[in-house]
Amino acid sequence: MATFFPDALSATAAELADASLEPFSREAVYRLLRTDDDMLPSLLSAAQLARARFKPGVITYSRKVFLPLTNLCRDYCGYCTFRRDPGQPGAHTMAPDEVMEVVRAGERMGCTEALFSLGDKPELLFSQMRDTLRRFGYKSTLHYLEAMCEKVLRESSLLPHPNPGLMSAEWLERLSRVAPSMGLMLETTSGRLLAKNAAHDNAPDKEPAKRLRVIEDAGRLKIPFTTGILIGIGETPEERVDSLLAIRDLHARYGHIQEVIVQNFRAKRGTPMAHWPEPDRGEMLRTLAVARLLMPKMNIQAPPNLSDPHYADLLEGGINDWGGVSPLTPDFINPEKPWPHLEQLRQRTEVKGFELRQRLPVYPEFAQQAAAHDDLLARRLGVAADAEGYARRAA
Repeated sequence: MATFFPDALSATAAELADASLEPFSREAVYRLLRTDDDMLPSLLSAAQLARARFKPGVITYSRKVFLPLTNLCRDYCGYCTFRRDPGQPGAHTMAPDEVMEVVRAGERMGCTEALFSLGDKPELLFSQMRDTLRRFGYKSTLHYLEAMCEKVLRESSLLPHPNPGLMSAEWLERLSRVAPSMGLMLETTSGRLLAKNAAHDNAPDKEPAKRLRVIEDAGRLKIPFTTGILIGIGETPEERVDSLLAIRDLHARYGHIQEVIVQNFRAKRGTPMAHWPEPDRGEMLRTLAVARLLMPKMNIQAPPNLSDPHYADLLEGGINDWGGVSPLTPDFINPEKPWPHLEQLRQRTEVKGFELRQRLPVYPEFAQQAAAHDDLLARRLGVAADAEGYARRAA
């Protein structure tokens, strides 16, 4: 375990990057996250050096369509504008024909990912959702999601990536047969944020232990999995580090976390956290750099639209991926923050000295793990991927 002495924050970038090859102690990481502005350039340089040793010269992204299968949700997070109750303006559950209409439009625009986002088990709270599912012919939201993933897989060239919230091991296994990857944001390991008037008040599915259990179950089942943290929602720096360490440790045990997202909180009008302070550029870069040094051989992503117009600066923190970007559909979770145009994304990435490459929803090094779950998945991945495992269609 890498040990830092009292003067260690005067270490050079190369020394920090070298130290990251061994697991940092929790105390060392706390200190790194609290570095002052004088130390920040060295911290960022270390993160960039660690990235260069991992995947030099290439930044990836996934060209996707965003499918908000339903925005009904039983959780009431303090920062969310996606969720709705039945009868509220904008409340909607997509019908199968709507799903496929978007998917086919995405095909024409070169998309390879069908991202399914949805509220967590809304039928447990809302009879209206139960009625809708009954009308569609399904027992639960997860049954409906499974059917739509299979429909996309069989009837289009896109590959599904579902984010359905908490799932049992049985459901993880079922979905792994119709989707090469899936995801669940850990967000934070801080149980404090479940308290009254905190970010996860009245959001029972955000209990950290439950989310960690899902991520661990996915590891046991060898499912390529995306997770990450949401910074700036009331967690302390130490709790932020603990969340990253929890992700790192699960991956060390199971080798299944294909991508770690570091997402910055953005305040939204009409929410309880509308006036909550947002993380600034320095805070975001420190967190990214610490994530890279903690996980030097893992894919680290930050969403460009949440840092526009200066999102190219995020590359200084050591990320190697921009996540999913859509040329067709908005970011329904953050509709006030449009995706960058793909040509602009390419230009800004190249100005920083990198090649932009389009990947599939499952990363190249995890494709074999995904293909082992189902023969149809294996065939579809074989068709979609080029010789290096990236998306066959050029970015």
